[in-house]
Amino acid sequence: MIRWSLLIVAALLATSAYAQSPAAVLAHYEKLASASEQSFAADEGRGKTFYYAEQPYRQGKTISCTTCHGEQPTDTGRTRAFKPLKPLAPSVNPERLKELKKVEKWLRRGCKDVFKRLCTPQEKADVIRYLISVK
Repeated sequence: MIRWSLLIVAALLATSAYAQSPAAVLAHYEKLASASEQSFAADEGRGKTFYYAEQPYRQGKTISCTTCHGEQPTDTGRTRAFKPLKPLAPSVNPERLKELKKVEKWLRRGCKDVFKRLCTPQEKADVIRYLISVK
């Protein structure tokens, strides 16, 4: 009986990484951020600043999240290879921020491209809070 219970819990945890909601993804990053800062709460203002933060790129140019995702998270963006990117805001694109595995993959890639480093759980929580707030 105990083995079956453990298997069921393991299965639920495994599937939670695939089918979630933006709120559940946000809660995941807030929990991670709380490990280093106990009173942490994601802040949409910091997330908005993060989204628009420009970093040096090449030949005097800058790069930010807006470079690919568009000036507003409700906009359709495009990759540097000109492939279209659906809007980041879940209010416009309900499929965004639902799968933790995908969110983590793209934040890892985007943070490395823009900031030349991995982003902290606090930064991830803040930017997700901001994206959820955009109507």
